[in-house]
Amino acid sequence: MNRYIALLLISMCLISCEKKEKPTGILNEDKMVNVLIDIHVTEGISSAMPVPYDSSQVLYKLLEREVFLKHEVTDSVFTESMRYYLQYPDRMDHIYARVIDSLVVLESKPKSEE
Repeated sequence: MNRYIALLLISMCLISCEKKEKPTGILNEDKMVNVLIDIHVTEGISSAMPVPYDSSQVLYKLLEREVFLKHEVTDSVFTESMRYYLQYPDRMDHIYARVIDSLVVLESKPKSEE
């Protein structure tokens, strides 16, 4: 009897650990990287402005909207994509490693090249 219970528990565990398919409407990793790069650049721009905090938040929201328009993504799709990738830490680490690498390259470029 104990063997059957153990077998049942192991089977349930294996089924629940099975990788889920990515739901429709989730950004692919490349697009997610590109959007996140622009989001972080936008955060840097708005926080570096010599304006009060609440004004910088308004500016950030305007710039964020421009990022979403540029990438043809809605804020809800971006939010759902973030939620999805946050469920898979290894994938999110890989995405953010690419984002950080790209931001380092952008930061190291002389201003005249931009």
